[in-house]
Amino acid sequence: MAAERRRATIYDVAQAAGVSKSLVSLVLRDSPSVSAPRRAAVLAAIKELDYRPSQAATALAGGTSQTVGVVIDDYTNTWFVELLRGLQEGLASAGLRIAVSDRSLNTHIESDPLDGFLSTRVEALVLATEPTEAMRFSSQIPVIIAGNRATEVPGADITSSDDRLGARRAIEHLISLGHTQIGHIAGGGGASMQRIAGYQDAMKAAGLTERIVTVSELTTEDIGYQCTRQLLDEAPETTAILAGNDSMAMGAMGAAQEAGLLVPKDLSIIGYDNSPLSDTHLLQLTTVDSRNHALGLHAAEQVLSRLADPERTAQRVLLEPLLIERSTCAPVRNA
Repeated sequence: MAAERRRATIYDVAQAAGVSKSLVSLVLRDSPSVSAPRRAAVLAAIKELDYRPSQAATALAGGTSQTVGVVIDDYTNTWFVELLRGLQEGLASAGLRIAVSDRSLNTHIESDPLDGFLSTRVEALVLATEPTEAMRFSSQIPVIIAGNRATEVPGADITSSDDRLGARRAIEHLISLGHTQIGHIAGGGGASMQRIAGYQDAMKAAGLTERIVTVSELTTEDIGYQCTRQLLDEAPETTAILAGNDSMAMGAMGAAQEAGLLVPKDLSIIGYDNSPLSDTHLLQLTTVDSRNHALGLHAAEQVLSRLADPERTAQRVLLEPLLIERSTCAPVRNA
């Protein structure tokens, strides 16, 4: 009696087609990110080997967790809400899910915030935080950078919003309302650097004096409050403020109220990111929409493209931000 032929595995299909196991998995899930020639090669290998995937084999294709790891700065920063929603929506078609790690929460557990993801063999990593020297990247795992970062990761794809343009448009809007005494409260990191540069571009073009206050690398509500207190103490003639993000803008509104200033009658305030809190009935904050949902979708596309073709050249996507006018800006008094 002839020996029974060994059942083909996903590893056999990958070897026969000359592709990675992750790409075979994408073909099995009918992902649109796989090129026609590679899809044809995989399908031909499946037919030749009479490969019949089980649900378990598909779920565990490549020995990975079918998970994309996402590292963020801080769960309290609402910038991440729309980014994560877009990222998950973009990955769902390929059967991938996301796992989120807060860098600040995990520093006491791991010296390298990527250790947990690497040990669980994630398909890819999305960094929505500043890369650090402690992070050890694996050449086998694609890296996508979400947002503008001060530090580069060689070979990583990047998807970001044009923060410099967004800040410039915010200042130009305030100038159009007659404001000339315009301050900027900022935090740290690549996005903040770009927003500061945009503020400086617009102020210089209008021949206005810059007033930038930063007291911390953080961009929290409390830091926004502290920066605004300092700005109003040093330059009480200030009539408008561009905040580093919406959380800082909320702190600025608190400091203005404490100083006896009405927003926007006495002080116009613009936030940044168009986070969910900006459109609440209480705030109705004028802000710059950095298009975080679209940013998440593009990051997902980059993940799938990299899994389909690990050798392709790293790409950069730059999204155009939008100014969202609500109720925290008004023409300068006595203009």
